[in-house]
Amino acid sequence: MFVLVRAVTYSALFIGLLLIYLPARVLSWPGIVRPPVIAVPQVAGMVLGAAGAVVALWCIFTFAAIGKGTPMPLDPPRHLVIRGPYRFVRNPMYIGGGLALASAALFYWSWPLLAYAGLFFVATHLFVLSYEEPTLRRTFGPDYEAYCRQVHRWRPSLSPNH
Repeated sequence: MFVLVRAVTYSALFIGLLLIYLPARVLSWPGIVRPPVIAVPQVAGMVLGAAGAVVALWCIFTFAAIGKGTPMPLDPPRHLVIRGPYRFVRNPMYIGGGLALASAALFYWSWPLLAYAGLFFVATHLFVLSYEEPTLRRTFGPDYEAYCRQVHRWRPSLSPNH
């Protein structure tokens, strides 16, 4: 139970900062406000945002339940997590976060927020390459190598190999 509390706490801090606070700042700089009417782009944005949130929550609970850890690099899972959303793609949490940012850009019809979403994807890709993957290779060795051969880093597969 304590690992779930830690996972939710760290995730709330991550989501609060990178997916709520900073995007709100990006929107406030050019003075972008909520659209006066809810039209197709806003509905599409809400659907994408909900999908991103579901993926992110699924990842958080999978890390806690299966990995016995959290998404926070200082408190990582104790076991290699290759079930749940990780059966389909190696980085579903970042994809969920990026979807949430892209959905907000669509909802507000905001180019600066879309640029922020692009920056988020570039930063997470560089973080995955420079820190996460080397750390997982050292920690989980051949099991992680086998997982990498079966599951793509960013492109989800609807037919999991696990």
